[in-house]
Amino acid sequence: MIKAILVFNNHGKPRLSKFYQYFDESLQQQIIKETFQLVSKRDDNVCNFLEGGSLIGGSDYKLIYRHYATLYFVFCVDSSESELGILDLIQVFVETLDKCFENVCELDLIFHADAVHHILSELVMGGMVLQTNMNDIMARIEEQNKLVKQEAGISAAPARAVSAVKSMNIPQQIKDIKLPDLPQAIKDLKF
Repeated sequence: MIKAILVFNNHGKPRLSKFYQYFDESLQQQIIKETFQLVSKRDDNVCNFLEGGSLIGGSDYKLIYRHYATLYFVFCVDSSESELGILDLIQVFVETLDKCFENVCELDLIFHADAVHHILSELVMGGMVLQTNMNDIMARIEEQNKLVKQEAGISAAPARAVSAVKSMNIPQQIKDIKLPDLPQAIKDLKF
C-alpha cells in the first residue's frame, strides 16, 4: 500500500504532498525533510529504491523515487508493493502531467495544484493504485475539463444577462411601445 506521495524540488521545498496514513502536520513536515535528506544525497546512477526513514516506518517501508530535472517524485510504500510497479506508476504520473501541462515544470505544480491533485486521484486513491493506463487517465481529465468549462459558462450567465440589460436602451423602447389612446379606448368600451 502507498503511504505517501511526495514531490519536492532540489532545495527540499514540497510541491505536492499526499499522505494516505494519518500523520499530524508537524510530523508530515519532518517526514518531508527527512525524505528529502535521504533522497537528495544519493547519486543519480544508484538504485531508485531505499529503506524508509525512521519517521515513516523504517525498514518496513521503502522509498521509491525518480529525479526529473528539478523535481523529486517520491512514493513511500510498504513491503506489499512492487518496486518496479511503483517506478512505472511514477513514470505514468510524470508523463500524464507532461501531457496535461505540455512539458511540466515546477511552476505548473505550484499554480495548478488542483489539477495535479485531480490527476493523482485518478492514479491513486486511499493508498491503492486505481489506474495505470495513461489514455484512460487523460480521458477522465478531459471529461473533468469539459465539466469545468460548462460550469464556467453557467456561472457566467448572470453576468451576461446583466450586461445585456445594461446595454438595452429601455427609455427609448418604452417610447416606442404603441399604446392605444386611453380616453378614446374608455369611450369605446361598452358596458
